[in-house]
Amino acid sequence: MSASRSLTRSFRDGPRALLWLGLVLSLGLAAYFVVKHFSPAPPKSLVMVTGSPDGAYHQFGLKYQALLKLNGITLTLQPSSGSVENLAQLNAAQADVGFVQGGLGPMAIAAHSQLPDFEALEDDEQPNTPLRSLATVAHEPVWIFSRTLRLSDGLGPLKGQRVAVGVAGSGNEKVALELLSSYGVTDHRHRPLEGTVLVAEGGMAAVDALLADQIDALILVASVQSPVVQKLLASDGLRLASLHQAEGLARRLPYFETVVLKRGSVSPLLDRPNKDITLLATTTNLVIQEDLHPALAYLLLEAARQTHRMPSLLARPGEFPNPQGTDFPLAEESARYFKNGRPFLQTYLPFWMANLVQRTVLMVLPVLALLLPLIRLLPWLRTWRQSRRIYRHYGELKFLEQDLLSHQLSPEERAQARESLDRIEADVLGTRFPIDFTDRVYTLRQHVELVRRKLDRPGSIEP
Repeated sequence: MSASRSLTRSFRDGPRALLWLGLVLSLGLAAYFVVKHFSPAPPKSLVMVTGSPDGAYHQFGLKYQALLKLNGITLTLQPSSGSVENLAQLNAAQADVGFVQGGLGPMAIAAHSQLPDFEALEDDEQPNTPLRSLATVAHEPVWIFSRTLRLSDGLGPLKGQRVAVGVAGSGNEKVALELLSSYGVTDHRHRPLEGTVLVAEGGMAAVDALLADQIDALILVASVQSPVVQKLLASDGLRLASLHQAEGLARRLPYFETVVLKRGSVSPLLDRPNKDITLLATTTNLVIQEDLHPALAYLLLEAARQTHRMPSLLARPGEFPNPQGTDFPLAEESARYFKNGRPFLQTYLPFWMANLVQRTVLMVLPVLALLLPLIRLLPWLRTWRQSRRIYRHYGELKFLEQDLLSHQLSPEERAQARESLDRIEADVLGTRFPIDFTDRVYTLRQHVELVRRKLDRPGSIEP
C-alpha cells in the first residue's frame, strides 16, 4: 500500500512540478530580458574629454571627477587641444562625455546656414548625430586683448599685425578666423591680408607671447574662470576690446550672444575694468553619447549643477546649467531633469542604492504583469485539474466494471483490480479538493466501494 501511495503521489506531483518549473523559468527569462535590455547596470567608469590642462574645461572636469567619485564612479579625464578635437573624439565614440564650444554642433551649423530652427522640426528631421546635449554650463566669451591697438570700433586695425588665433583646428581658431573675416583682416577663405600674421598659439602660450610683445593681439575663447583669462585680466598694460558691433555680430553669427563685464568687477580697488565691457560669447555644451546610461546622465547633470550654479563675473546665480541654446538635440534625461528635478530615488538614496532599487522595480513590474493573469487563472486551472482527476478515476472504474461483467476474473486479475481500487481510493483521500467538490468526492468513493463489493462476490458475476 505504501508503495502504491508513493507512486500515486509521484504521478500526481509530476504535472504540478512541471507547471511550477515552467512558471519559474518564464519569470526568470522575463527578468533577464528586462535587466539586459531595459535596465542594465550602469558602468563604473566614464571617459571625459576636456581640453588643455590650463583651460577652464579641464578645471571643470576635475570638479566633475571629484563629485562622481563620491558616488562610486571613476571619471577619467582626457586632455585635448580643445572643442574640435573633443567633438571628433565624441563622434568616434572614444569618449563618453565632453565639453564642446558653442557653434560647433549640428544645430548651430544649421542656424548659421539659415536653416529652420531645429526646435521647430519634426523628430524625423532632427540632425543625425549620436550625440546629445545635457545642458549649457557656462558662457565662453571672446576675449580680444592687445597692448596698444584700439579695437572697440572693429578689428580692422589688426591688418598687418601679429594675431594669435588659437591652436590649429581648434574651436578658438574657428571663431577667431570668422571674426577676422567679418572685418576684412582675412579673406573669405581665411587667408591673411596686407601682411597680417596669424599665430597658431592658444592658452597660456599665447598669453605669455602677448605679455612678451611677441604678438600684437590675441583672440581667446574661454570661460571667465579659466586660468589664462584670470591672468590676462590681472595683467597691467593690456587693452580688452569692447566691440561696439557686438549685437550686430551676434545677429550675423547666431551661436553668439552678448554679455557684459561690469566696471570694477575684476578689481574694485583698481577700478578694473574702468568701464563696462561688451563681449561676444558662446556657451559651453556638456555633450554625451546618445546611449549613455540614464542613471549616469542624471549623475552628470547633478555634478553640473553643483559645479556651475554659483555666480561668476558674467553669470547670475543659478543661470547654469540650463537646457537653452544647445548645439545638439537635448537628451531626454535633461528634459525631465529641468522640468521635475532629480529622480525621486536619487534625491533620498545614495546613487548605488537608488539605481539598485530602480532596477529591482523595473524587474519586478513585468514579473507582476505576468503573475497577475496567472494568479487569476490558477483557480480555474486547479478546478479543471481536480475535475479531470475525478473523471479519470470514473473512467478507470468503468473499465473495471466492464472486466467484471465480461468474464470470470482469475485470482491474479482480481488482485490487480483490488490494487487499482486501493490506488484510486488513496489518491482521492490524499488529494485536497475544494469544498464545492465534496459531493463528487463522496460519490466517487461510494462507487469505489460498490465495485469493491462486486469484486468480493465472485459468484454474482457471470462470464
